Order: sequence, then structure tokens, then C-alpha cells
Amino acid sequence: MPAWFSGGPPVDGVDGARGSTSALGRVLDWGASALPGLVLCALFVLSLIAGRLTAPLGVDFREFEVHPGEGLSSVLIRLGEDGPRGLLIKAYARLADLDPLVRGRYRIQPRDTAFDLLDRLIRGDQIFYRFTVPEGLRARDFIDILQRADHIAVTLRGESPEDIARRLGIEHLEGWLAPDTYVYSAGTSDIDILRLALRQQREILERLWAGRADGLPLKTPYEALTLASIVEKESAVQSERAEIAGVFVRRLQRRMRLQSDPTVIYGLGDAYKNNITRRHLDARTPYNTYTISGLPPTPIALPGLHAIEAVMHPAEGETLYFVAIGDDSGRHRFSVTYAEHRAAVREMLRLQKRRRSKKNSR
Repeated sequence: MPAWFSGGPPVDGVDGARGSTSALGRVLDWGASALPGLVLCALFVLSLIAGRLTAPLGVDFREFEVHPGEGLSSVLIRLGEDGPRGLLIKAYARLADLDPLVRGRYRIQPRDTAFDLLDRLIRGDQIFYRFTVPEGLRARDFIDILQRADHIAVTLRGESPEDIARRLGIEHLEGWLAPDTYVYSAGTSDIDILRLALRQQREILERLWAGRADGLPLKTPYEALTLASIVEKESAVQSERAEIAGVFVRRLQRRMRLQSDPTVIYGLGDAYKNNITRRHLDARTPYNTYTISGLPPTPIALPGLHAIEAVMHPAEGETLYFVAIGDDSGRHRFSVTYAEHRAAVREMLRLQKRRRSKKNSR
């Protein structure tokens, strides 16, 4: 049995196996002694990197926009971070397997670090803007408000409502844009907002049409939308919408003309100068419900949710007429007979005359 195996003395003073073990031991001993230094070096380098990434960016602006399809390299160049720190930011983003940037407009705080901004860009924690379209406006008013909103990408330049309707795949634009408050990010296009408004109005109309009251003199959801636009223009007080809708529904059921002033105004277009005359009431236009029977061919405004609900569930009763009280409340006086209605009109005119007299005497 070899001496080295039995534990005897080494042959010729050399033991290969023990020599190898001694060399490995020396390497391990060196590594053990060097490891703290390597760890310290690594920690030092990491602390330098962390220090560069957690230092404030030092930009002199407060908002920053990431354009569609823009990558991190382009963003860093525009931020003035295309030097060593920019390389560290890109390395960090790659190692962390972070998602692509979300386009939009972002707020930069004075003490924001690269970590702060990068996290915000990747999460899409951007600035959102809003604009509001009140009920009862026209489609062209919606477009005007939309295109004047902050940071909207205007793509519809010089196109008429008819042109825009064709782009949206509908015949007429009026009535189909839901009046509402719209929240959007910078760079959203006007056509995208219009598509959203159209989709929202369609969803409202379809949902309410499915649950409508029985016996309505309306054949299609579009007829309901058209009548809702008239109710919207006639009502200044929400609590009266269902009763106004009830008047119009009963008139349609009895084949009476609607005789709604807002339809006359819509038919006059730009010829209307803030005053309706007898000549206007007698004018033959497709929208003049003093001279045509039934509904006008299209809506005359953008009806909101409550006006559409009122048409789908009109108030029951026997009233067939209404006229404004004549004060600042926006309320109406409702009548069953034409004689009652004429008396209400006379009272409204007397009240308006007294109000004008008091105003002129001041």
C-alpha cells in the first residue's frame, strides 16, 4: 500500500497530492484575504452609481413630453442626460427589464432624481387634461371646444361637420357626440376624442332604448335622440325635462305639430339673429316644427343623459302646452288646453313687461 495512503512519510520528499492541495489552499487563502477588498470596491462602485442616479436631475423646466414611439435614448438626450449618467440610467433600465416608455406629458419636480423620472415615465404617471362640453350645444361647438383644449393634436383642419361625420361612419354628426367632461393625455388627437364621444352617446342611447317605456310614438333610437335634442333645448331645469318630454310625446301621439322654437332657430342657421319673428315661424325649412308634422330630420343639438332618459320615460299627464314663466328661474307653466296656454302666455308677457320697466327705471 502506498505510503501516502497509509499515512507514512512522503516518498523522495515530494507528495503530488499534498502539493496540489497546498496550492489550492494558498489561492483560497488569498481570495479570503482579498474578498473584503473586492466587496468594498463593488460597494464603492455601486454607491457611486446610486449617487449619480439619485442626484437631482437639475432641469430648468417643469413639464416634459414623451412623443409617440420615442425611446429612452431620445428622452435622455432631450433631458441633457446623454453623458455618463445617461449610460447608467440606460443600464439600470435594461437590467431591471423595464417596459417601454408611455407617451404623454409628465410633470418634473425640482428635486426629481433619474429614478423618480424613469419610474414615472414607465408607469405612465403623466399629466391629464380635461375639457367640458355642456348639454344643448351643437356638434360644431363641441369641435370648437375640443380643438381649443390644451395639448390636443388637431388633425381636422377645415373639415365640415359633414366631412367629419363621414370619417366617423355616420350620416349626420348632430346629436351623436355625448356632452360630458373628457379627460385625456397630451397628444391625444381630436378625431380620437370624437370617436370616444360617439361611442359614449351610442352606448347611452342603446341602453336607454332597451329599457324604454311602452307605447312611445318613436320607431327608432335615432328618433328618440332627435326628440331628446329638442327636450334638451327647451328645458333649462332638469326637473322639468320629463314633463316637457311628456308634452311632446302626447303631441306626436295626437298628430299635433311640435311647434318648438329651437327647431325653427336650428333651421334658420346663421340667418338667426337672436329674435324669432312671425316670418320665421312661417318659414318652410325641414326643421320648422310649426310648418312640418312630426320630428325634424336630424337632432338639433347634443342631448345629455337626462334628456334622453326623459324621452324614454316621459311624465304621464294631459298637458299639451308649455311656456316660460318669464322670470330668471328658467321654469315653465304647463297647460292642458289652448285657452289655458294663451292665458299663461299673456301672464308671461305682462311679467316680462314689468321686469323691463323696473330695469329701465333704475
